[in-house]
Amino acid sequence: MSDIEQTIIKLTRGVPAIEAFPIEEIIACSEQVLRDHGKTLLQYQPAIGFPPLRDVIASQAGVTPEQVVLSNGSIQLLAFLTEAVLCPGDVVLVERPSYDRTITTLRRAGAKVVGIPLEDDGIDIAYLDAAVEEHHPRLLYLIPDFQNPTGVTTSLAKREAIVSLAREHDLVVVEDLPYRRLRYKGSDLPTLRELDAERVIQLSSFSKLLSPGIRVGWMVGPAAIAHRVIQIATDTYITPNMLGQGLAYEFLHEGKLEGNIARLHALYAPRLAAMLRGLSQHLPEASWTEPEGGFFTGLTLPKGVNSAQVAEKAKEEKLALSNSAGFFADGDSSHFIRLPFCALSEEEIEEATKRLARAVQAVNQ
Repeated sequence: MSDIEQTIIKLTRGVPAIEAFPIEEIIACSEQVLRDHGKTLLQYQPAIGFPPLRDVIASQAGVTPEQVVLSNGSIQLLAFLTEAVLCPGDVVLVERPSYDRTITTLRRAGAKVVGIPLEDDGIDIAYLDAAVEEHHPRLLYLIPDFQNPTGVTTSLAKREAIVSLAREHDLVVVEDLPYRRLRYKGSDLPTLRELDAERVIQLSSFSKLLSPGIRVGWMVGPAAIAHRVIQIATDTYITPNMLGQGLAYEFLHEGKLEGNIARLHALYAPRLAAMLRGLSQHLPEASWTEPEGGFFTGLTLPKGVNSAQVAEKAKEEKLALSNSAGFFADGDSSHFIRLPFCALSEEEIEEATKRLARAVQAVNQ
C-alpha cells in the first residue's frame, strides 16, 4: 500500500498550498520594511492602517486613501462593516450557497440572512428581484469571482443587472474579491464597483495571494462608511497588525506580487484541471461547476444521495469533507459538497476523487 493510500485527505478548508508561500522573499521584505519603517510599524498607529499600503490600494482602485481601510483580514472588516451599517433584524441577501463565515458573521450582528439561488453564471436575478421586493434588504453580499463555495463567476449581464437593481432599490452591495486575481484562463470581467462606485463596497485580502498568516485585508468604500468602520476598529483594538501591513506593502513596493501571482497560477491551474478530470472519470453521474480560477469547485450529488451521509461514509475512506449545511443560509444543502483543490497535489486530488466516488456509491446502494 502506498503512502498516499494510508493518508487522510482533507477536502475541508480552502487554504493555500504551503509550497506557495514565497518564504525567502517574505524574509527579505520583512527586513527591508523594518529598516525603512520600523519605528512606525512597531508603535501604536491609527486603526485605518499603514498609510503607504493604503496609498497603493487607493491608487489601484481609483479612490482617495480616506476610502481605504486596512484590518486583520477581510472577515474582520466585514464584522466591522455589519456593526457600522446594520441594525438587529435587518435583512441581508447572500448567494445560496455562500461563504459560511460570512453567514455566521452576519447572524452574529443580528441580521436575518436570506439566500438567493446561485446558477452557473451567478445569482438568479428574477429571484433576487422578488426577494428585494419582499424583504427590503439593507445589504447584498456577493463573491462574484470564483465564488466560495462553488467556484461560480457572475456573468457581465448579471453584474449589470445587480447594480441596476441596487440603484433602483437603494441597496448597498458588498463585493468580496479574495480570489479575483487567481484566474487561470479566460478574461476578467468588470468588478461590481467598476460598474457603480457609489453603491458597492469592496473587500479583499492578501490571504490567498501572499499569506493568510500576515492577516491583512482591505475595504474600499464611501468615505462616510469608511469613517464609521475606522471608529469601530479603533474601539476594538486601538491599532491593527502593522507588521503584516508593512510586509504586504514592501512586497508590492518591490514589485514582487505580480510574479508571485504568476507562480500561483502555474501551481494551481493543474490542480483545478486534476479535480475536474477526476470528477469526470470517477463521478460521471454527478454534476459540478467548471471554474476558470479560484480555490473551489462545487459538486452536486446525484438525486437521492445525501451529502451528510456521503461525508460520514467518506470518513471510512480516509477522506474529510466539509459540513455542507454551513454554506446555506436557508434552503436544501443535502446534495452539495464543496471541493477545494489548491492545497493538494495532483496525485492527492486523483485519490480523493476515487475515495469520494466510493463514498457516493456506498450511500447510493
